[in-house]
Order: sequence, then structure tokens, then C-alpha cells
Amino acid sequence: MKVFNKAKGYIGEERAVKFLKKKKYQIIAINYVNKVGEIDIIARDGEAIVFVEVKARETKEFGLPCEAVDARKQNKIRRVAELFLLQNKLYDRVPVRFDVIEVLGDEINHIVSAF
Repeated sequence: MKVFNKAKGYIGEERAVKFLKKKKYQIIAINYVNKVGEIDIIARDGEAIVFVEVKARETKEFGLPCEAVDARKQNKIRRVAELFLLQNKLYDRVPVRFDVIEVLGDEINHIVSAF
């Protein structure tokens, strides 16, 4: 079951990347990992660096995908993003935003400035 969920997650991330590219986002990294953790997508939207968490589900049976991005997950993403910005000498130099992309069945919902 875990392998199946991981595969669904990758498919959701691929769909999210295509969605962002259509919106003219420049993709910087996919599945970025550092010593703190992982971020699904890092992109540039104009001047802003956008850290994107992708959540994919087939149905609403267990709630909306965005509901899985709880306070603990948000804090982890912030810490990973902070290290990325420091390592790339971008800290305090560019606007930063945290988005969530929900992939629910065939629908995509982009929540800009989700947290």
C-alpha cells in the first residue's frame, strides 16, 4: 500500500509541475532534499521563490488533500526552505511564498500563499 501511495504522490507531483509550467512558473527543483527534510517543488513566480507542497488523493473520503498540510508539516517545510535560501544566498533577498497544490482525482487546486 505504501508503494502505491508513493507512486500516486509522484504522479500528483508530475501533474503539479505541468500545471505550474503552464502558469509560466520557472521550476527550480523537484523533490528537493537537504539535511532538514524535503520539499516537493521549488519554483520562481516572477521575483518570488515559491515552495510548493503537493498532496494527491483520489477521493475526499479522508478529507481534502490540503488538510494533510498541518502545522507540523508547515513548520518542517519552512525549516527546509530556510536552509535552501541560506545555501543559495537568497535569504532576505527575494520574496518567499508557500503554496499547496491539491490533486483530487482529475482536478487540481492551487492554493497560493497557503501558509
